[in-house]
Amino acid sequence: MTYTQTLTRYKAWADDLFLSAVSSIPIEELTAPRPIVFGSLIRTLNHCYTMDYVWQCHLLGEPHGMTTRNPEDWPTIEALAASQRNVDQWYVDYANSITEDKLEGTVEFEFIGGGEGCMSRRDILVHVVNHTTYHRGHAADILYSLNVAPPTTDLSVFLRQHSMTAPKGVQ
Repeated sequence: MTYTQTLTRYKAWADDLFLSAVSSIPIEELTAPRPIVFGSLIRTLNHCYTMDYVWQCHLLGEPHGMTTRNPEDWPTIEALAASQRNVDQWYVDYANSITEDKLEGTVEFEFIGGGEGCMSRRDILVHVVNHTTYHRGHAADILYSLNVAPPTTDLSVFLRQHSMTAPKGVQ
């Protein structure tokens, strides 16, 4: 298994665990204002999904139509969870289908906030995994404030639970 295959599987697993834990949180708590950049738990999770979608579009060379990283509107937690799981599966399938040579290929894009960007496909995949991990930490902090223990979503736990060893070069 390649590094990007492992990482995209890890992301799908961690997102699924986290979304399962969040699905029982009352809507009032999901939408309550929080001292966090995206304003609430559900908007933080929606930001993660939205950015996954944007990067998916960049990889496909398609327009995403997004004008903000923090949309004012958000779906229900059920719809958001379904969309997140679908895009996570797309990333797993993408990592399964792309060759190592193509992973090195670059993608040119425009950042939502303005400015041109260029990254390798591999770096985009690593960024997508890292980005969600970063914001999952913010969301976990909110869960702690609600006296809800977030699930453990560490890469090492994923590797152990799936009887995998870390890809060469990862410790």
